Amino acid sequence: MAKDILRKPTGFMDIYNFKPGDDKGNTHYCPGCGHGILHKLIAEALEDFGVADRTIMISPVGCSVFVYYYFATGNVQVAHGRAPAVATGIKRTNPDSIVISYQGDGDLAAIGGNNILQAANRGENITVFFVNNAIYGMTGGQMAPTTLIGQKTMTSPYGRSVQNEGYPIKMAELLSTLETTTYIERTSVHNPKNIAKTRKAVRKAIKCQIDGKGFSLVETLAMCPSGWKMTPVNSTKWIEEKMMAYFPLGVTKDVIEEREAYFPKKLELSNLEIKEKLGLTKERLFVKRDMSDVHDKYRNPHIKIAGFGGQGVLLLGRVLAEAGMRHGWNVSWIPSYGPEMRGGTANCQVHIDERPIGAPVVDRPSILVALNKPSLDKFEPTVKPGGIIFYNTSMIDRKPARDDVEIVGIPFSDIADELGSLRFANMVVVGAIIEKTNLLGYDVTIDALNEAIKNKKFVPANIKAIDRGIAEMKKL
Repeated sequence: MAKDILRKPTGFMDIYNFKPGDDKGNTHYCPGCGHGILHKLIAEALEDFGVADRTIMISPVGCSVFVYYYFATGNVQVAHGRAPAVATGIKRTNPDSIVISYQGDGDLAAIGGNNILQAANRGENITVFFVNNAIYGMTGGQMAPTTLIGQKTMTSPYGRSVQNEGYPIKMAELLSTLETTTYIERTSVHNPKNIAKTRKAVRKAIKCQIDGKGFSLVETLAMCPSGWKMTPVNSTKWIEEKMMAYFPLGVTKDVIEEREAYFPKKLELSNLEIKEKLGLTKERLFVKRDMSDVHDKYRNPHIKIAGFGGQGVLLLGRVLAEAGMRHGWNVSWIPSYGPEMRGGTANCQVHIDERPIGAPVVDRPSILVALNKPSLDKFEPTVKPGGIIFYNTSMIDRKPARDDVEIVGIPFSDIADELGSLRFANMVVVGAIIEKTNLLGYDVTIDALNEAIKNKKFVPANIKAIDRGIAEMKKL
């Protein structure tokens, strides 16, 4: 009997194997912390409703990050504040799952404020458990959006003031104003009476999702003795005397009975249907080309393209990536640009590889295209020995200093100007790369250009620029 009473609910792992250290039977939380109490209430509810096996917990940054140590459910670890966005994607693609976003106040109300606001405003059928301990408990005790007026923290050593930091945010009241939220309640876990009320709220919020009634959130006032620099006993008194005065407990919204249940069907598509919806029709399914006719030093290139905004840096990268894809290879393309539409810095990173691409970032390019001097100055040192630097002699008044790489200097901008527009410089570069490396077939690259340029009247002029780049490369 004692074993039945003291056993862990099936919503918990029996042994916390993922938890570091030798103690695999207890949580890692500080003495007096409220997280463990809320964990137990959630795990019991998942067991009682029989949904633990189809539950997915979303855990972001903060003390809440460690829910994957304890829950015998699916888990997705996400970036700071992004739990509601990820929960949205998971619930929509797996509508039969029970998706729980478990977040702290520094996570949900600070960096994730817009994420929770938009998810609630869409009425996503997810359940959010929001632990409000009025402080960043995990990272040293900094001020949080819910830190009380006068409360001292690492970043508000004189106490939070209305004039300097504004009032603490009341998330339950804020989200309750949205038309699309269904059930929102604020509870506490500082004494047995309120733990019992929190238990009911937890179950009601999860049942709301099970019944397809929409967005639910339980905000729970929880103790943080370590962050507050109090004993566990005094921390429960502080919730009673201080937190509850500003964050009153109770239901702020409950329209569960008014909501109609909605159970969307999971979208099941065959591989062919997916390709059709993505525009990858049979005509665009490409046969993989062997790279055996490409010289070893030009195979599987990591390409960095850099210049001013307005020089077509990003389009250049897109054409190369599209051409690589049309050869049946793996590709990636990452753009990076400054805030200016014209004249600011811009670069993009392109992988073209026969093998799977582990990471799309190009830190050590084997091919560098520098269209202006700042780009050459910045990225020349990063080129791999044996790589190639294509540089724009129209705008760069020095030759690259490296003697362990190939140097190709072409007046890309001057040539483009001759062709009628400086914007064609990027396609002159494409032609030079085709001729130099033999990596990309001409016809395939033209097809890629047609795909990348939406306004087809500009395609012929860009093809001329590619042809000119090939011709210039042959002269060298």
